[in-house]
Amino acid sequence: MKAAEHRRSLARLAGPVYVELLAGVVAGIINMVWVARLGAGAVAAVAVATNVENLLLGVVLVAGSGTTVRVAGARGAGDPAAERSAVRGGWALWALITPVVAVGGYLCREPLARLVLGGADEGHSPALAAAYFSIALPGIAVFFAGHVVDGILKGRGDTRTPMKLSVLANGLILVLDPVLILGYGMGVRGAAVATVLGRTAALVCGLAVLRRGSTARRDTAPGFRRLAADARRTAAIGLPMAADFLTRMAGALALVSVVARIGVGEVAAYGIATKAMYVATMAFYAVRQAAAIRTAHQLGAGRDERRAVGRQALILSGGLGVAAALALSTAGPWIMAGFGARGAVAEAGALYLRCVGPYLVLLACFIALGGVFEGSGRSPALARITACGTVAQLVCAYALSGWGLPGICAAMALAMAAQCAALVPLYRSTGGLVAVPVAPVTAPGTGTREERRTS
Repeated sequence: MKAAEHRRSLARLAGPVYVELLAGVVAGIINMVWVARLGAGAVAAVAVATNVENLLLGVVLVAGSGTTVRVAGARGAGDPAAERSAVRGGWALWALITPVVAVGGYLCREPLARLVLGGADEGHSPALAAAYFSIALPGIAVFFAGHVVDGILKGRGDTRTPMKLSVLANGLILVLDPVLILGYGMGVRGAAVATVLGRTAALVCGLAVLRRGSTARRDTAPGFRRLAADARRTAAIGLPMAADFLTRMAGALALVSVVARIGVGEVAAYGIATKAMYVATMAFYAVRQAAAIRTAHQLGAGRDERRAVGRQALILSGGLGVAAALALSTAGPWIMAGFGARGAVAEAGALYLRCVGPYLVLLACFIALGGVFEGSGRSPALARITACGTVAQLVCAYALSGWGLPGICAAMALAMAAQCAALVPLYRSTGGLVAVPVAPVTAPGTGTREERRTS
């Protein structure tokens, strides 16, 4: 009965998260379709700018993911004071991170554009990228705030509202894109403005939901020491998660350079196939978020259900991995054709999708089990395993690149198998998986004890 309860809870939490992630990817693809009408230089500029934003997502995960785990733990414990502390910690980190990224990025937009484009000046791409950054980087404040709101809502067990907010934001972006890019002749700036406006509308709605749904006693203005303590607790949980994400992003970018040793056609095939795989990997990350929320909630309530949650997450995500591997292997040629690939590129991509199955199944299991580590405050161990696995993947890929894309797939599978092997003993050993409290610990002068007495 308990297993079925965990399985239903994971599916209920993960489903909306998957739709939320998928909406962002679909909007990004359609956005590029409109930008493509401006020429190759505009496409290159927006593509690299979007990659920079993806890296910045790892920065805000410190606040968003840390807040989710802390709020879920406080909810499980039925501790309103702890929940308020978690919310304060998320917003305090947002206030620290945002000025550095938004202001610093805006001031350095031109050097940044030249850096990410590698000095290429085709179609005035650096100037176009700088124009996009001039809107998008100040607008990162809205992007970051939205992730904090999502973190609070998900920690409360509400993944449907973030899904609706994502659909709203991306729907508005799709409507505004043609109007601003082409109708008003704003070009790449129009794409950036559409993105910021869509996210702003979703943020306003999200803040309204938080205000309407809050039943906790409102705090008086917290002192600096209390805010600093709240921010430290949230960062302690969120930093390893951000490090894990950034490591994977950096590893994926580095792997492209290894694939480039094989040939330009293989790089194109790898790029298309990787985009097709996003549909599957986003499902794994949805299960991971659900497992983190469920684990933190159970621990907060005083119930150690990590192994039970982990088993159900493995079953759910592993099944999705097997289904994805079979679907990509079977539909590989049609997938490549759908992306417009022809000839040798299409053949190479279809071959890659046939060979990547073992890696996908292992990745599904590793990511799902990682949610249990995140929810129990053990994400530093996960980040270390990911870092070592990424290095091993690059070394193996370099060694096996002579076999072409099948060699790359073999390297990815071997490295992921090693990561899974390293994770299993930590998961099975109760002594090696000690939970870190997600509720705030009373500290002298922070006022936490007084909060609890008056809540």
